[in-house]
Amino acid sequence: MRPIFGGFSALFIEKLQTVENACSSARADPDSSLADFTPSNLTSFVFRGLGKNGVVSVAPGGRRAALSVEVFPALKSLGITYVRFEMEPCGVNEPHTHPRATEILTLVSGGPLQVGFVDTKSTPHIDILYPGDVTIFPRGLLHFEVNVGKKTALFFSALNSENPGTLIPKRALIAALKTGAKEADELKAANPSDAGVTKLYKLDAEFCSPGKDITAEF
Repeated sequence: MRPIFGGFSALFIEKLQTVENACSSARADPDSSLADFTPSNLTSFVFRGLGKNGVVSVAPGGRRAALSVEVFPALKSLGITYVRFEMEPCGVNEPHTHPRATEILTLVSGGPLQVGFVDTKSTPHIDILYPGDVTIFPRGLLHFEVNVGKKTALFFSALNSENPGTLIPKRALIAALKTGAKEADELKAANPSDAGVTKLYKLDAEFCSPGKDITAEF
């Protein structure tokens, strides 16, 4: 006689597989032609050491380590990606948009962070995040992060597309860094984005004093 628990488990797995088959295509990123999730093609569902083994970029304002399908194939078709940031005091993630993804950000330690986005009515929504706080940047809206504290800010962002895309409008850079069009062009030329990835700039002392500009004023 089959054990009751074992029979229940087998039945549960059978039902789960039925639901899995029905939902696999719906779970994929709707903005790209991705294949269904196929576990048999993968050998690992764990990515170790994101900070050093991810897609790493380093700039004066801090360090970014991101996941991608190339380094972590388990992401394929799941419609999600993940980024780890270590932002120095007065570091800024230049204003940008993700045309294919909403972003949710969690500050783990350090900071605090000034974060914000501009909605479709051109209204800014600016907040201060402390460790443990979470914020969200709606899909396609211009947003940014600045470390206004005295400590390196460790935070993580999850985006609901494996290929969220990144656009960096020059006018946004001018407004954020309080510079002119010529200076903005020179800055971008001297610090080209890596395949559409934003740069973590370091604000000059004229515009940022660690621990003294902790405000939601825009």
